[in-house]
Amino acid sequence: MKADWCRWLDLAGRWGRLLENVLLSLLLSALILLASSQIVLRNVFSTGLTWGDGLIRLMVLWLALLGAIAASRDGKQIAIDVVTRVLPETARRVTEAVAHAFTALVTGLLAWHSARFVLDSLEFGDTMLNDWPAWVLQLILPVGFAVICYRYLVRCVAQLTGLR
Repeated sequence: MKADWCRWLDLAGRWGRLLENVLLSLLLSALILLASSQIVLRNVFSTGLTWGDGLIRLMVLWLALLGAIAASRDGKQIAIDVVTRVLPETARRVTEAVAHAFTALVTGLLAWHSARFVLDSLEFGDTMLNDWPAWVLQLILPVGFAVICYRYLVRCVAQLTGLR
């Protein structure tokens, strides 16, 4: 029974990793293409896409958060681990658990407040990019921070249970 459950989690993790990588690749490619097009249109044809600059800013936001999600998945975030390298195993695990708990707390707060921001945007009917509902384009904020929070909570629990 447990083996089936673990296999499903492993499969979900692989699909999630594939989805994140595909989204990152597509978004980066689209960003490069759009930014290059804007440069060519402005410098060669003295024109540009009216919605291009706003979309580029949104794409950078989405790319940054998707990159942060991928970094949290692989444990490739920026870390200062000079002290943890010299600590004994138990102290290192406790220190890492505290760091993961703090990261989860901060990203959880960011998810909460960005969700409030998105709900306010929905309530006020904000629009972006030629009348698209702004809340749809801002959803990456609470979703991204919630995913990062979840991953660090899991890491914190894994560190603490590894102490036994």
